[in-house]
Amino acid sequence: MGNPELLLLDEPVEGLAPLVVKDLGKQILKLKKMGQTILFSEQNIRFATLTSDRAYVIDNGKIRYQGSIEELSADKDIKKKYLMI
Repeated sequence: MGNPELLLLDEPVEGLAPLVVKDLGKQILKLKKMGQTILFSEQNIRFATLTSDRAYVIDNGKIRYQGSIEELSADKDIKKKYLMI
């Protein structure tokens, strides 16, 4: 499929070697720079924060947080309660 409106990725870096994760992150950022909309679910918080503009934290099927990556990075309560960092 060429030029999709949305690229949906489910845990794209799960089980990948660190070098592959780094390369995939570069490719995602390249697509993002080209204007591609990307939605992914990811448990690797470091990868997610480096490649995303917005975050949603879902717990037991409910959205517990939504906002920018910058806001998430500054929210100590959410990070401690849901992200264990």
